[in-house]
Amino acid sequence: MSRQVPLYDVHKELGATFGEFAGWTVPMSYTSTIEEHMAVRQSAGIFDISHMGRLRLRGPDAAQLLDYAFTKVVSATKEGFMSGPTLALNEHARVIDDEMWYRLPSGEWLAVPNAAARERMKSHLSWLADLKGLKVEIEDLTEAFSMLALQGPRAVEVMRALGADWAASLRPLEFRLNVTLAGAKAFLVSRSGWTGEDGFEVWAEHADAEKVLRAAIAAGAKPAGIAARDTLRIEMGFVLGGNEYGEDPVKYPCALSLRYGMGAIDWSKRGFYGEEALRACRREGLRWVRVGIEMKKSHARFVPRSGYKVLVDDVKVGWVTSGTFSPVLGRGIGQAYVDTRYAIFGETVTVVDERGRAGEGKLVDFPFIKK
Repeated sequence: MSRQVPLYDVHKELGATFGEFAGWTVPMSYTSTIEEHMAVRQSAGIFDISHMGRLRLRGPDAAQLLDYAFTKVVSATKEGFMSGPTLALNEHARVIDDEMWYRLPSGEWLAVPNAAARERMKSHLSWLADLKGLKVEIEDLTEAFSMLALQGPRAVEVMRALGADWAASLRPLEFRLNVTLAGAKAFLVSRSGWTGEDGFEVWAEHADAEKVLRAAIAAGAKPAGIAARDTLRIEMGFVLGGNEYGEDPVKYPCALSLRYGMGAIDWSKRGFYGEEALRACRREGLRWVRVGIEMKKSHARFVPRSGYKVLVDDVKVGWVTSGTFSPVLGRGIGQAYVDTRYAIFGETVTVVDERGRAGEGKLVDFPFIKK
């Protein structure tokens, strides 16, 4: 049984169509995915992302646990800022989850695990704490707060309309606690997001989150669903668990194959979980690497989808992990793992679906659109 996001009735009133994602019933779209996508790229959109997890770590060894569990030195994060993205690995150097961590002035830490990884991360962190004999309390706050994401070039303008003139001065990945938005109480507001646009993410108790959502819409933010969130992240080359990464060492390549970038792995760091396998992968070199595929003009309507084969001169050289039609580029795009011997940007490839239908594209670097 999937769970409804707490503001389900509000989204129904707003005309949302719903679907299931990671065990939750979530708004998929309100008008059309393309309209919502372009609103975020050109103006402002607001998402309900309450399906994602919200965890709190506290205790004398919380920072030590994070440094053991993740590939980045999380403990070096400044108070009032987020750290990441960084990767939680299993013993095979496959990714359990990619996460951002918030360092509170109280010495506590907050995180937003991906929805499908919330329970797994809770058990993983608890197991690692027991393994190392660390004193850490892990609290699940997912049910306590709704979470909204206001994204787009007009996000600051919308925040001002909500009475948050201070939001413009927040630096990227900086956050504030216990503030007022549109007369409602927000537990946390951060300058962050997952669309490639400027924006803010808000944690608030459900009734307060409803007030913020309605006020943001009244100020010009377009309600946007999970479908647009997916097309936006693919345009930017952002990864998603179960598509670009997962724990199965047969199905998913080593974490290095993700080409995650952004300092997600700190090679000067020693002693994190999964390090031995990750360094072995680095020494041995990669067989597969994640790249982008942009369909050529002659096959612009062909959309690469998960599982489609990638060919070079009739030789299978990789597979698609996720794809969409890019409203900005006006053509199909996809993320794929390609054999490193063929992973040359600009190389022409053929993408073949499960029925044998084919489209011609080229290999490109991320992001697909330049900001």
